[in-house]
Amino acid sequence: MKQIRVLIAEDEKEIRNLLKKYIERELYMVDVARDGEEALSLFEKNTYNLIILDLMMPKIDGIEVCRKLREKTNVPILMITAKDHEADKIVGLSIGADDYITKPFSVNEVVARTKALMRRFLILGSDNGLQEKTLLKFKGLSIDMKKYIVYIADEEISLTAKELELLKFMASNPEQVFTKSQLFRNVWGNSYLEDDNTVMVHIRKLRKKIEVDPSNPLFIQTVWGIGYKFVGEKDES
Repeated sequence: MKQIRVLIAEDEKEIRNLLKKYIERELYMVDVARDGEEALSLFEKNTYNLIILDLMMPKIDGIEVCRKLREKTNVPILMITAKDHEADKIVGLSIGADDYITKPFSVNEVVARTKALMRRFLILGSDNGLQEKTLLKFKGLSIDMKKYIVYIADEEISLTAKELELLKFMASNPEQVFTKSQLFRNVWGNSYLEDDNTVMVHIRKLRKKIEVDPSNPLFIQTVWGIGYKFVGEKDES
C-alpha cells in the first residue's frame, strides 16, 4: 500500500517537531523544512500528498513558497499563520492555499484538518492502495479527480485541490442552491468556523478558470439573496 507523505515547513523547532510527531502517528511519512528554501528543495526531490506551510518563514516566506508550488502542483496546502487578520487569510487562499489555521492552535485540530484534506481527495482502497476519485462529465466541462484537471471545450485547466473539491461538490448536485454556509460546511468541514469570505474567494477563482465570461457565468451561477448553484447538463457518453 502506498504511504501518504506530508511536508511540514515551519521555522519554529518546537512546533515543527510536535506536528511531525502527531502526524506520524497517523502512519503518514513526514518530512520537515526549517525555511522556505529548504521546503522548495525537498519538494523538488520528493512527491507529497499534502503540504503544511507556515506563512512567516526565513529566506523565502510562505506566500512566495505557495506561489511557486502552485506553478508546479495541485497538492493540498494547509497554511499556518500567526496573524489573525482577515487580509492574511484571503491572501493565502487567493494564491492557492486550500485551508488555513491560525496560531496558537491545537495540534489535534491540525491533524484533523490534515486527515480531512486527505479524505476528500484520496480513497483508501484495501487492495489497490491510494486511488483517486473518478471522472465527472458535463456538456462542455469534465472534472478529472485523478489528475486535478478540468477540461473546458477540450482545453485543460488546472485547479487547486480545494477548488476542485468545491467544484466537484457543486457539480455533484446540479441545480441545487447552496448558501455560503452550506458550501463551507460541506467542503471545509462541519468543525470549522464558518467563513463566507473563504467561499467567495474560491467561487471567484473558479469562475476565472472555468467560465468564458466570469462576470456572466454559465456553470456557477449566483442565486441572489441565497447563494450559488451549479448548472450543467450531464454527458453520459
